[in-house]
Amino acid sequence: MIDAVPGISDAMLHGAAALLIGAMALLLLGLLLAVRRSRNAEAAWAEEHVRLETEIAAHARTDAALLTAREVAEAANLAKSRYLVGVSHEIRSPLNAIHGYAQLLERDGQVDPVEAARVICRSSQHLIDIVDGLLDISRIEAGKMKLSADLVPLPAFLESLADMFRGQAAAKELAFVWQPPANLPAYVRIDEKRLRQLLINLLSNAVKYTEAGTITLAVRHTGMVAEFSVSDTGIGLDAEELTRIFEPFERGRSAKARAQPGTGLGLAVTRTLTRIMGGDINVISTPGVGSRFMLRLMLMEPTEAPAASVRRRPVIGYAGPRRTILAIDDDPAQLAVLQSLLRPLGFTVFAASDGAAGIEMALRCAPDLVLLDIQMAGLSGWGVADRLRAIASDARVADPARRLAILMVSANAHEYAAGADGRAAHDGFVLKPFDLDVLLDAIAAQLDLRWADPVAAAVAPAPPIDLAGAAPHLAELRRLGQAGHVRGLEMQLQKLADDVPASLPLVVELRDQLRRYDLKSFRERLDACS
Repeated sequence: MIDAVPGISDAMLHGAAALLIGAMALLLLGLLLAVRRSRNAEAAWAEEHVRLETEIAAHARTDAALLTAREVAEAANLAKSRYLVGVSHEIRSPLNAIHGYAQLLERDGQVDPVEAARVICRSSQHLIDIVDGLLDISRIEAGKMKLSADLVPLPAFLESLADMFRGQAAAKELAFVWQPPANLPAYVRIDEKRLRQLLINLLSNAVKYTEAGTITLAVRHTGMVAEFSVSDTGIGLDAEELTRIFEPFERGRSAKARAQPGTGLGLAVTRTLTRIMGGDINVISTPGVGSRFMLRLMLMEPTEAPAASVRRRPVIGYAGPRRTILAIDDDPAQLAVLQSLLRPLGFTVFAASDGAAGIEMALRCAPDLVLLDIQMAGLSGWGVADRLRAIASDARVADPARRLAILMVSANAHEYAAGADGRAAHDGFVLKPFDLDVLLDAIAAQLDLRWADPVAAAVAPAPPIDLAGAAPHLAELRRLGQAGHVRGLEMQLQKLADDVPASLPLVVELRDQLRRYDLKSFRERLDACS
């Protein structure tokens, strides 16, 4: 038996035990709190670690995206540079021909004017094709490409293409093979301009990339589907080039391919147009052996036979009363072209260099037709057309038979609108640069004209002329004819037609001889009038 410690009661022992238990509880609680704080800290650290890893990964993705974007931008910039170099070369070549022959024509007698005109027209058409290709890309990207259903005489159409490329092939000492099949339909319905563009792209590439051998154009027509095949014995394409050849700005990897002029857009436009037209295009090729492009399109035959076509003859004048045309354009060169074209044909032509002057001139000269540019300083062509239409409506109140026709003649291809829909102020649209015959056809349609027949004029008997009034004009025509001053002769013929209306049949005949540069017959006809 243990005796109790003197002086320490049971109560004190119990209190000490309680204090010890409390201290141990506090210690345990502290440990628990420390553990919890440690776990919270670990969880926070883990969360922060995840956040940091996520952020690092995001930065890595951003860096990769920026790197990809930079590579794409650099590739696009390089493609743009190649494109600009190609376009510059393509534009400068025909411009050089135009500029060169224009300078030679200024130096009287140093070049055949007929040959100069042919070269200038051919070079201008090349420039038009380049611009049209750029516009096609813009229209395709904007989803505004429109197709027409032209009635195309297929055999004659293909023969004209063959004639075009026979000369190009012969210039490089290449053989050009074209054997039309017997079963070709006489006429088909398709967009003639687009079909021509597709085949020209393929044929021109074949000639361009072939140094020796043969270019072959073949056509197979079955049912409503035609397959056009263009084969060459040129440099060919390897497997990797075949996967990219229809991409924009791609012109092959070989030094020979890159040495050829071009923009690298022809085949890209060809494939896109082919798909829009509901067809397909494929290519097989072997490096050093040649290539074969196969174009498949649906060509529907018309349900009714078309009317017989009439061969176009040179326009030398028109029958009926004299018509007045007002040309409004802020480019003096454009006005000069229109006046030089229309005045020799017997039109009375007025010109204005801006919209306000054109409206004022229209009030004075009361034109039958207005040829109107769109993009001008001040009032645009559309605004001028609205004002002219309002003026014409007021004029018809006084004279119901009076009609004003408005043709937009503009380079603003993106604003093209056919007109004559009952809502538009204009009656038609001719896109610059225009073919003179296309413009004359549009004018004839608006004014309901019948062009004079040069063959009939040539065989017609000499018209009676009031020599008292015509004699001074005839004398001046003889003088200018002896000097060979063609421009002066054109102006003098216009004066004769203005001053002596009875001389118009003679003027038509003389104009035809002048257009053919047949100055000998021109002088003989003048002598006969004496």
